[in-house]
Amino acid sequence: MECYLFVDFGSTNTKLTLIDIEKEEIVATAKSYTTVETDIMIGFDKALETIKEKAGEDFEIVEKLACSSAAGGLKMIAIGLVEELTAEAAKRAALGAGAKVIKTYNQKLNNLELEEIKNTNLDIILLAGGTDGGNEEVIIHNAEMLKNIDAPIVVAGNKSAVDKISKVLEGRDFYIAENVMPKINVLNVESARDTIREIFMTNIVKARGMQRVLEEISEIVMPTPAAVLKAAEVLSLGTEDEDGLGDIAVVDIGGATTDVHTACSGDPTKAGVYLRGLEEPFAKRTVEGDLGMRYSIEAAVEVAGKRMLKSYLGDKYEYDILEEASSRYLNPSFIAENERDLNYDTAVAKALTRISVTRHAGQTKEVYSPVGAIFQQTGKDLTELPVVIGTGGILVFNPNPIEILKEACFNMEEPESLKPKNPKFFLDKEYILSSMGLLSCLDKDMAVRMMKKYLVKLGE
Repeated sequence: MECYLFVDFGSTNTKLTLIDIEKEEIVATAKSYTTVETDIMIGFDKALETIKEKAGEDFEIVEKLACSSAAGGLKMIAIGLVEELTAEAAKRAALGAGAKVIKTYNQKLNNLELEEIKNTNLDIILLAGGTDGGNEEVIIHNAEMLKNIDAPIVVAGNKSAVDKISKVLEGRDFYIAENVMPKINVLNVESARDTIREIFMTNIVKARGMQRVLEEISEIVMPTPAAVLKAAEVLSLGTEDEDGLGDIAVVDIGGATTDVHTACSGDPTKAGVYLRGLEEPFAKRTVEGDLGMRYSIEAAVEVAGKRMLKSYLGDKYEYDILEEASSRYLNPSFIAENERDLNYDTAVAKALTRISVTRHAGQTKEVYSPVGAIFQQTGKDLTELPVVIGTGGILVFNPNPIEILKEACFNMEEPESLKPKNPKFFLDKEYILSSMGLLSCLDKDMAVRMMKKYLVKLGE
C-alpha cells in the first residue's frame, strides 16, 4: 500500500502518523522523546521503528512531510509604532506564522529595551511601524537600534521607509515583507507570515541532526502551531467538493502553553453592536505562555488563583495547591496514575481552558454616545460558534474530557465575554490535527474527509 508519513518534531515528543492514501485511513501512529539536545534523528528513528512494527512491511512511503516546534519552537519579538495598532498587527502576524511572541515593543526603542532584546534568546525580529506614507521616523530609528542584533529581521512596516531601512541594515540578515498595516485598522499579515515561515524553514537545520532529517524527509513545511491553524481553517471552510464544519475553535492544552485557534469571522451576532479596533483575521491563533500543564504550571496556578482551582478540585481530596504545581514543574514528564493526581490535573486543565478562551474571545462594553448607550465589540464574537475541538494529552487521556472543554463556554461570572454559548464538542483523540495541516498541502479534500472521520464527537 502507498502511504504518506507525517512527522511532528515537538518540543517534548516526536510524533509520526502513517496514512494509507487509497483507504484514507491511519495505518499507525508512534511517538518518542524529541532528542533535540543530542541528535533529533534518534527520537525520529525510534518512532519510525515503532511505525514499521505496527504497520508491517507491506507499505511504501511516497511522501514524507514534517512540522516542527523542536528546541522551543519559533521565538519572536514584535516591534511596532502604536501598541494597539501596528504593534498588535505585528504580533498577530507572528502568531499566525506559528511563532511564540515573547515580547512586544512600541514607539522608539530606548537603550534599556535594546539591552533587553540583546539578552533575549530570540529567533526572529518582526519590525513594523507606520501606515504606508505615514510615520517613517520611528521605524527607521528602531532599525538603527537593531542593526547589530544577531537575529533575522523581517521588515513589515511603512513602505516609504523601506529604502532607508535597507541601507541601515545592509550587510546583515534582513527581509522585506508587505506592511502589516498599510492603512489604519486594515490588516495585511500574509506576506509577513510567509516570510517568517520561510526563515523558520531555513534556520531549523540548526537543531542537532536536522540536516539528516532534511535528507530523510521530503520537506519541513511549517512550524507545528501553523500546521494546526491550517487544519482548523481547512476543516472550517471545506473545499469545492467537501463540506467543512463551519465556524470552529480548537483548544490545544500543552505542557508549556495553551493555544487557542479559531476559524470564523467573529462579526457581531446581535444588532446594535459596533466593532472597535483592529479587524480580526478569519484564522486566528493565540498562545498563552503562562498557561501550561507542566513547564508553566506554577505561573498558571498563580494566574488562576486558589479560589478558582478549589472550585474545580472539590473536597474529596486535600491538596497543597502550590506544592502540587511545584512537583509537576520540577518533573515535567509526570503522568497522573491515580484518581487524586488526575483530579488535580483536570482542575488545572479546566482553569487553563477557561482563561485561554476568555483571552482569545472578544468582549463587549457599554459606552455612551450622543445618541445614548451603545455596545462596542473588540475581538471576535464566538457566542454562536457551533464547534469546539480539544487536543492535548490531558484531554485525550482523561475519562471525561467534555467537562474540561465546557470551560470554554460563556458563564455569567464574565458577562462581557463573547465565548461560545452552546457548542458541540469534539476530541482529537488520534493527535491528527498537525498531520492534517500537512496533508492539506497535498490534498485538501482528503484532509477534510479524514478530520471528519477521526475527530470524536463527545457527549454521544
